[in-house]
Amino acid sequence: MTTSQPPLWRRAVSEFLGTSLLVMTVVGSGIMAQQLSPNDVGLQLLQNSTATVLGLTVLILAFGPVSGAHFNPAVSLVDWILGRRSGTGLTLAELGTYVAAQILGAISGSVIANAMFEVGTSISGKDRATGGHLLGEVVATAGLILLVFSLAATKRGILAAPAVGAYIGAAYWFTSSTSFANPAVTVGRIFSDTFAGIAPASAPSFVLAQLLGAAAGLGLLLLLFPFASRAADDVVLPHEVGGSPLTGPARRRD
Repeated sequence: MTTSQPPLWRRAVSEFLGTSLLVMTVVGSGIMAQQLSPNDVGLQLLQNSTATVLGLTVLILAFGPVSGAHFNPAVSLVDWILGRRSGTGLTLAELGTYVAAQILGAISGSVIANAMFEVGTSISGKDRATGGHLLGEVVATAGLILLVFSLAATKRGILAAPAVGAYIGAAYWFTSSTSFANPAVTVGRIFSDTFAGIAPASAPSFVLAQLLGAAAGLGLLLLLFPFASRAADDVVLPHEVGGSPLTGPARRRD
């Protein structure tokens, strides 16, 4: 069955732009926070997290109707895995395209944020890979996956923008890692030696923890919502094109 949807190149551009703007928001607000509140790390985190909550919510609303607004390889990977059970969701080729667009977008977001604040692009020296931080990433990513896909499974995907924004904002504060919860964003933040940066030596451990968290979130999802695999097409934001229902980033074309 063939379902009308934006072509893959357009969805890839959407994922690139959305992830780039997301990292610009995270890195740029981190730089601004350092400049405005140089002696108060708590206030810096508040400023950084507030900008991220608002920015992420708006970006999901803006780009959801085109690509589903994943901006996160963990979300795209789980969507592909769920789709194998029901013949829906992203195909393997689409998954690869999404992930590549997300990673390139994240790197560009750091570079542009650095340029806007004239701090120069340099590799971060901020070491974050402690045991507590890695556990924080497992918890943050598991919660994000459970939230996104449970909303889709229960036909509440329209709430994804405020719900995901609220969750990430809360996770900034209740996880020791400040909730990266996103492999692409982790890679992008390597390229800014600022408040939001992460050292290259810490990034692989963070990505591994995020993938473990995604697996845990998927397990919890299937335990609590056994029918969730049928909703792979509905992630992240239900929308319409040309008057016909079109939900999610990619319906299979078999």
